[in-house]
Amino acid sequence: MASPTPKAITSSSSQPSSGSNPQQQAGLDASRLTYNFTTTPSPVPDEVSANRGDLTVATDHMITATWDISTGWARPELKPYGPLQLSPAASCLHYATECFEGLKAYRGYDGKLRLFRPDHNTTRMRLSAHRVSLPTFDPTELAKLIKILCAVDCPRWLPQDRTGSFLYIRPTMIGTHAQLGVQSPKQALLYIMLAFIPRLDSPAGGMRLLTSPQDTVRSWVGGFGYAKVGANYGPSLLAGRDALREGFHQTLWLYGQSGECTEAGGSNFFVVWRRRGDGKKEVVTAPLDDKIILDGVTRRSCLEILRVRMGGEVEVTEHKYTIGELFEAHEQGRILEAFVTGTAYFICPVSQIQHNGKNIHIPVGHDGKPGDITGRVKGWIHDIMYGRQQHPWGVVIPEGQAL
Repeated sequence: MASPTPKAITSSSSQPSSGSNPQQQAGLDASRLTYNFTTTPSPVPDEVSANRGDLTVATDHMITATWDISTGWARPELKPYGPLQLSPAASCLHYATECFEGLKAYRGYDGKLRLFRPDHNTTRMRLSAHRVSLPTFDPTELAKLIKILCAVDCPRWLPQDRTGSFLYIRPTMIGTHAQLGVQSPKQALLYIMLAFIPRLDSPAGGMRLLTSPQDTVRSWVGGFGYAKVGANYGPSLLAGRDALREGFHQTLWLYGQSGECTEAGGSNFFVVWRRRGDGKKEVVTAPLDDKIILDGVTRRSCLEILRVRMGGEVEVTEHKYTIGELFEAHEQGRILEAFVTGTAYFICPVSQIQHNGKNIHIPVGHDGKPGDITGRVKGWIHDIMYGRQQHPWGVVIPEGQAL
């Protein structure tokens, strides 16, 4: 079968990746991609059916690329989705040499396929890879590979009659070097997959948060909270499971003796309140300067669009604030809204925070809908993602023929 990949999303450039001898190493290069199409395409389920079970439903194909310290990146391959072959001694299984990204392909209301600011995801993945001693790459080449996979699989799995729907994109890199011993891996595997995930941005009554246990810290100064690595998430699952058992959706992670508010589960956390003193409306979220939290793409987009479109109405700030300050604002009636942001949860209103058995009840709209500011920023970004507003953040993907 001839390649269905549009020429507009291929490249002839090759950038060297980091390594001991860049002159001899090949960079990740989307123009060298080879194609091995499935001969047994899977039936495409509807969104509800796909998310009903306990296993992720992925599309027909994935893209893989291997890396070796002596030669660099091999030719990427688009091939049928399926299991990986991995040595029991692989570095990722013992030393957490693993990182990933999360973004979505959106079927716009105009029928077009879009990604949302994918350059930020691919740049962040390079940062994450470097943090755990995995090979780096040109983020532009990774973005091209993501676009090719979407162009091949989305015409069938996210067809034009499913406007307002999405597929999740998961680029992942793992250390595959099969030698026990604490060292940087000499071999790695990059793979990209597309899959269904459920919609999480509208829980009934709004999201409910339970603050983190006093003896548990998710991330810390000097750590790796700013990188999207598996080691950020596995240790947090116990607290998340306990929060679910108590009727909450996620953990609000506090840091330090003062209880600084950082993230909610794996999402960025925002509060809308009236400032003490002048009473001005303020949208506040934790800063990036100490590298405790993730530089979320949705977080960044909320801050930027609020500053442009509501700069005269609200103050938009990034600074530290504590759970004690939240309780003080609650007692004074100054909290107006709260929400979390991320690829999975998009922009989700928060209705309750519980800390040491005491509750902060946060206003939400009718039936748990977002409040005024949360709803406006959510609507603006939703319109960009799904093509109701033409905007540079919404990157249109040319599509190949259906398989």
